Amino acid sequence: MDTVTGTIMTKTFAEKVFEVVKRIPEGKTLSYKEVAKKAGSEKAFRSVGNILNKNYDPLIPCHRVIKSNGQLGGYNRGLANKKKILLKEGFLK
Repeated sequence: MDTVTGTIMTKTFAEKVFEVVKRIPEGKTLSYKEVAKKAGSEKAFRSVGNILNKNYDPLIPCHRVIKSNGQLGGYNRGLANKKKILLKEGFLK
């Protein structure tokens, strides 16, 4: 609730996705489906990908979200960059 106006503040699905992704620790990943579920809509895993594809905030580590089958999936800064970052963080060997 907004304490100034007294109105109830609701978060968009995108805001929830960003909150979930911000909490993924270095060296760990979540799948698009896991992010969708934690954000409140398990079946919206494709939406998670679309939301993250439009993100350029360096505080939101989109590179830590991968496909359920373990493949890296996409990255708006290029798949080679995603792989390089995940190698540096110790997720990939």
